[in-house]
Amino acid sequence: MQKSPLHPFSATIMAWYAEHQRELPWRQTKDPYAIWLSEIILQQTRVAQGLPYYERLLAAFPTVRELAEAPEATLLRLWQGLGYYSRARNLQKAAQMVMRDFAGEFPHTYDEIIRLPGVGPYTAAAIASFAFNEAKAVVDGNVYRVLSRVFAVETDIASSAARGVFTSLAQSLISTQDPAGFNQAIMEFGALQCTPSPNCAICPLAIFCQSNQAKNVADYPVKSKKTKVKEIEMNYLVIEQKGQILVRERTENGIWKGLWEFY
Repeated sequence: MQKSPLHPFSATIMAWYAEHQRELPWRQTKDPYAIWLSEIILQQTRVAQGLPYYERLLAAFPTVRELAEAPEATLLRLWQGLGYYSRARNLQKAAQMVMRDFAGEFPHTYDEIIRLPGVGPYTAAAIASFAFNEAKAVVDGNVYRVLSRVFAVETDIASSAARGVFTSLAQSLISTQDPAGFNQAIMEFGALQCTPSPNCAICPLAIFCQSNQAKNVADYPVKSKKTKVKEIEMNYLVIEQKGQILVRERTENGIWKGLWEFY
């Protein structure tokens, strides 16, 4: 069967990735469980911060069964410091769903993987491509930035239309022979080369990057909406007696549910 020719964009970033990729443990495996664990940890988390958590959690729960059966308190203790604790709870709910609905075998397709709690289009595409070589393009913040600059995409990345626009573009560029390689390459390119403050003088895509040619790289990606910050004020009592401090477990719904705090 004859291979489809790669788009120059795809060929360039995949060649760049072969030379510049970071050595990360989840890139050395095809185990969907380990890949899924890394992807959940890396949501809202930098690689350098997430790496020790990945190693710690994988050592504590080497299989999906052990994660599914672990006491929630044990999981949350190992997760402590990563924040966004709903990720940890959804992680365990998903593991329990794998045991219950998939007979303990991690689902093999994008359409099945996206059913898991805490798994959205990006994470499902990442697992499906990295573990099972399914040609599903990933779209995250790095991908938005790279594609918007190279192809001068004017769509506001905060708009409801953005995911569809960028997913369609990424899907048209993906290597059907090596979708995992393409997805890893475009994300790594955004993380290391096409950063918020890029060095376009050494960029291998500069010759056909539309925003570079127009000298308006800083205008991309387009994002008109501002994140609304909600300020919360809380008052606490620190009660100490005989060297012990009184704390309570939060039972109210919210991102801090199950964590401990002063009264």
